[in-house]
Amino acid sequence: MAVELTVAEVRHVARLARLELSAEESVHVAGQLSAILDHVEAVRALDLEGIPATSHPLELVNVLRADEVRPCLTREEVLGGAPAVEDGRFAVPRILGETP
Repeated sequence: MAVELTVAEVRHVARLARLELSAEESVHVAGQLSAILDHVEAVRALDLEGIPATSHPLELVNVLRADEVRPCLTREEVLGGAPAVEDGRFAVPRILGETP
């Protein structure tokens, strides 16, 4: 069942949407909207009985690795690579460009 919108219907919808369409644009948009409505009707005609609604067409799988405790660097090893250390912490300039 083909849905054909008239130019008058398109102009009415355009006015409601506060869109200004020229006569050529109204004819062009009428064809496009009619095609969209045809697709909607085709989907409505499908027998979807017993098919569950889904939010995504493919099953999503978490691809991140498991969060597990592993050995890490000691504080001394980490601070050993820092340019400046103060009281067991990284020393950073108080103001950009100022040396610690």
